[in-house]
Amino acid sequence: MMWGPGFGYGYGMGGGFGWIFMMLMVGVVVVLLYGAFRQVRDDHRHNVTRKPRAREVLDERYARGEIDAEEYQRKRADIER
Repeated sequence: MMWGPGFGYGYGMGGGFGWIFMMLMVGVVVVLLYGAFRQVRDDHRHNVTRKPRAREVLDERYARGEIDAEEYQRKRADIER
């Protein structure tokens, strides 16, 4: 049997501590996948559950010119009551 580099039982990857490197790499992949999953889930929840508030809609309508200043003030007062 031949002993030396590439033959027999060497130290392998990392001098016997290769399993630590492999566990770290698996951990990094798991953390990245978890972060990506949470980002997608949070973006979806934000888009689905966010409903425009009345004041935002009123401001947008006024900015687009759909209503005039008098109507804007009157509806704003109704909303804030």
